[in-house]
Amino acid sequence: MISVSEEEFTSLMEDALHTIPEPFKEKIENLVFMAEPYPTEADLGRVGLSDKYMLLGIYSGVPYTYRNTYYMNTTPDRIILFQRNIERVCNTMDELKEKVREVLVHEIAHYFGMDEDEVRAAGY
Repeated sequence: MISVSEEEFTSLMEDALHTIPEPFKEKIENLVFMAEPYPTEADLGRVGLSDKYMLLGIYSGVPYTYRNTYYMNTTPDRIILFQRNIERVCNTMDELKEKVREVLVHEIAHYFGMDEDEVRAAGY
């Protein structure tokens, strides 16, 4: 297991965001990216999990593909990566960087309307 500071983890998230292809980055709007140590009970309930160590990230909001003219002046959607859970599955800094990117891309795919099966079929 590897452990980094909150600042280092946030930096890894920012670096991973820079690797997202431009056509996708250009369509990301009203979305904030956050890191939390662990998921809340509410987060776990939304995805049907009971083990707080299993969830690496979560997307909360209205997927891009479902937005219409009524989607205005709303609070931002959120993508949260759970730092301690991601660290638990990594042994090196390179593994941590790759896992942060993988989880971030996975959650961004949900933002674009892909369900869990579609995201997994795409390799995330």
